[in-house]
Amino acid sequence: MWNWEQKDWPNFTYDQAALADLELEFIKIASECYGVFKHISDEDKEQIKIEIISEEALKTSEIEGEFLDRDSVQSSICKQFGLRTDQRRISAAEQGIAEMMVSVYKNFDNALDHETLFSWHRMLMKGRISIEDIGAYRTHDDPMRIVSGAIHDPKIHFQAPPSEQMPDEMDQFVLWFNQSAPDEKNTLPALTRAGIAHLYFESIHPFEDGNGRIGRAISEQALAQNLGHPSLIALAYTIERNKKAYYTALEENSKSNEITEWLVYFAGTILDAQINTQKRIEFILAKDKLFRRLQGQLNERQEKVLNRMFKEGTDGFKGGLSVANYITIARTSRPTATRDLRDLVKKQALFKTGQLKSTRYQLELISN
Repeated sequence: MWNWEQKDWPNFTYDQAALADLELEFIKIASECYGVFKHISDEDKEQIKIEIISEEALKTSEIEGEFLDRDSVQSSICKQFGLRTDQRRISAAEQGIAEMMVSVYKNFDNALDHETLFSWHRMLMKGRISIEDIGAYRTHDDPMRIVSGAIHDPKIHFQAPPSEQMPDEMDQFVLWFNQSAPDEKNTLPALTRAGIAHLYFESIHPFEDGNGRIGRAISEQALAQNLGHPSLIALAYTIERNKKAYYTALEENSKSNEITEWLVYFAGTILDAQINTQKRIEFILAKDKLFRRLQGQLNERQEKVLNRMFKEGTDGFKGGLSVANYITIARTSRPTATRDLRDLVKKQALFKTGQLKSTRYQLELISN
């Protein structure tokens, strides 16, 4: 029996004591992040906001196997915030995920309702012609299943409630979400609420497609409401790095309404996401500092390669930047690449590791 087929659905039970220290850690890290954020310039705040929301948009899509263009997503997000863009052509999918992520950010303190969920779904499904119910809960008669394996012998990882139950199930979910918000009668701590919200929503699986992305957005909204400001927590970024564990945890906790194991897993993921956000803020500030320090000292090739390296994020190029990478990115000769790289090391923009054919270059990020 799936969780929704059991008599206690959706009355989830869990060990509050198992989450107590995690809840305190969440508040502690959130306060540290907010303290850093308050003391940086408005220009840096804007850049950090755009960078993190863009990365989340890309990663929440990648979790579902959809790979979008980073520059197009970022351009669309800038447009949503009324910022200057490069006027590039943007696909419907990139525009849709950008619109949804910005909507979650701007309207985090609004109560959840069906129309908000329908609006997010319309955004996500832009340009899709294979979906029957867009901006509405599913109505098809076929079972909503998550499966893998061969068509003739599929493995069923989960089966959601039938479509005819969607109105009642979602009425109950929306009511629970709003009543568990801060200052409401059934208020829950941040990690507990975000974790229940995600598992609860994914168990209902109310839409024909897009449930994972909307479910993670709901968790982001829950965290932001409990913090009292947009969270900018790198949740999707963190999940995508180990999405096998994420899908395993969802599957293993879809057969019981005692969900302590799920909540501990999801709380740990959120704490990791907070730490990843801290690293990204430091990374973005270090990038800004590096380019300011070297303003007027870099040639066009060097600027292009450094920008490309920063696009790889905090993990950087896998194995580091090679001379061959530099030649490809800068479209230059080997002697020029070698000379440029030597100059970047001298200017403390890069540091070198390895020797001869194993020589690689990493960003030299000076935090202070």
